[in-house]
Amino acid sequence: MASAESQGPEETIDVPSPGEAELPLEDGILAKSALLQQARSARSAIEKHAPDRIFTIGGDCLVDLAPIAYLNKRYGGDVGVLWIDAHPDIQTLKDTGHAHAQVLGMLLGEGDRDFVGEVDIPVRPSKVMYAGLDEWSANEQKVIDRLNLRHSSSRELSGYSNAILKWIADEDIKQLAVHLDVDAILPGRFPPILFNKPGTDKTILSGVPRGRLEPEHVVRLLRDVSAACEIVGLAITEYISWDAIETRKLLSQLPLV
Repeated sequence: MASAESQGPEETIDVPSPGEAELPLEDGILAKSALLQQARSARSAIEKHAPDRIFTIGGDCLVDLAPIAYLNKRYGGDVGVLWIDAHPDIQTLKDTGHAHAQVLGMLLGEGDRDFVGEVDIPVRPSKVMYAGLDEWSANEQKVIDRLNLRHSSSRELSGYSNAILKWIADEDIKQLAVHLDVDAILPGRFPPILFNKPGTDKTILSGVPRGRLEPEHVVRLLRDVSAACEIVGLAITEYISWDAIETRKLLSQLPLV
């Protein structure tokens, strides 16, 4: 995925391919050691530069653990977190072995102790708000209720950003970290999403909520919040360039390539 030329230092965190090997289940988390090492590598890279702002791109939602943890500490535990996602990412080990579905819980100080140990100052629940969240499980509902996590639906955000702007004002948020999981966007309007994997039908990952935001709704929302406070973090996650992947597969089969 191409982006504008950086005006600051850049770092790339290597992610070795697991190949065809089955991922090990460690303490209830798939590939925990590898994921924890990647999170620590990201933290080290960030702390080396001690930035005021961070732009993160690539990977699943877990890649935002180190950036948001750093930014919350950098700004004294007062950073707001706008979680634009079709999924709450607050599942527990009882629900899933996938760390990316637990990452917001980790940032809030809950979950696997090793990952939570990477969060020096947990994000305050009142400083978190979901955008574009329409569906969640009964267990996720319990966590949302217990922590009183605010949320706005795709319908609410289809015309206005008022719910988000009110939260920013109510919590007096000066610095904001934005987590953008592209699966919050309607699959039919944005091709590079997991649900659009070539060769599969619409039943792929049946039962997993699809996003319903339009691309222009996301753009408008981010413009509105950037006028209300300072965006110090932006992570774009779950982006899968299917066209590039399919092209590479095709070219690999051709002579002289």
